[in-house]
Amino acid sequence: MDALKLIAADSMKAEVPSFKVGDTVKVDVNIREGERERIQSFEGTVIARKSSGVAETFTVRRVAYGVGVERVFPLHSPNVKGITVIRPGKVRRSKLYYLRDRVGKAAKVKSQIG
Repeated sequence: MDALKLIAADSMKAEVPSFKVGDTVKVDVNIREGERERIQSFEGTVIARKSSGVAETFTVRRVAYGVGVERVFPLHSPNVKGITVIRPGKVRRSKLYYLRDRVGKAAKVKSQIG
């Protein structure tokens, strides 16, 4: 193993929750404000997962007060404290960027039964 892979293996999380594109997830993020730290939740639909290994990221989208908000989270970041799956989704694409153009009920992802 070369040195970069060895360093990357040390910084990866041991247990990564199982979620996929289309799932509604709640991401707990550590926020630093000066010297204080707090945990903030961001709940929305996973619209993309990119890359692999230590550089893997996922994008979560939600609509807050009529405005679409997207955040990209590094999967193995120490600031991402937890990821919980609220509702599994049923999709046929690996990237759900088309949800950006949809409004209201058309922007919802079907729920997976079972």
